[in-house]
Amino acid sequence: MTVETLFLILDFAGIGLFAYSGGMLAARKELDPFGAAILGAVAGMGGGTLRDVLLGDVPVYWVEAPEYLWIALGGALLGYYTSPWAQSLASRRAALVWADAVGMAVFCVLGAKAGLAAGSHWSIAMLTGVMSAAFGGLLRDIIVNDVPLVLRAEIYALAALAGAGAYVLAISLGIATGTAAIGAALIAFVIRGCAILFNWTLPPLGKVG
Repeated sequence: MTVETLFLILDFAGIGLFAYSGGMLAARKELDPFGAAILGAVAGMGGGTLRDVLLGDVPVYWVEAPEYLWIALGGALLGYYTSPWAQSLASRRAALVWADAVGMAVFCVLGAKAGLAAGSHWSIAMLTGVMSAAFGGLLRDIIVNDVPLVLRAEIYALAALAGAGAYVLAISLGIATGTAAIGAALIAFVIRGCAILFNWTLPPLGKVG
């Protein structure tokens, strides 16, 4: 498998999983299928769209490659129509959170890769990694009036930052691109997974005054 094929698979998987989480959330909020499609498309492609705009890579990636849109819509509707298997709110929420975690792990690497490919400083590449990983989910949650995962005390953006940073560091050390991508995505996923399983959080400031 070539590196280009690997990143294409990761890109499709990330969009599909984020869109799936959007479809699951739409079902939990009792939206109709059209609402699920919109929510899934926003979740799946929002982060990459922001990344491309900030890097000046326009038109954004999905405008010239509509297969990304179809993957997002398919993932959203799959999440929407398969949500009944999660009989309780808790289990449905768990499926949504884990799908989101995998999408985050993939997109933090893809965003960092795009930043480096654009010739940006390593710090900007890390930032585009976090934006790619977090912005789609941020918009998804705001649309349905939820507090976004990235803004809660539980570790989310920090996991994306760790994954993006690991990728940038690995590339600077001369590690093969494919190996760096897989390893960095695993680091982000493990950190986020531990935060989910063990309730790792960053302590909030709490009320002042």
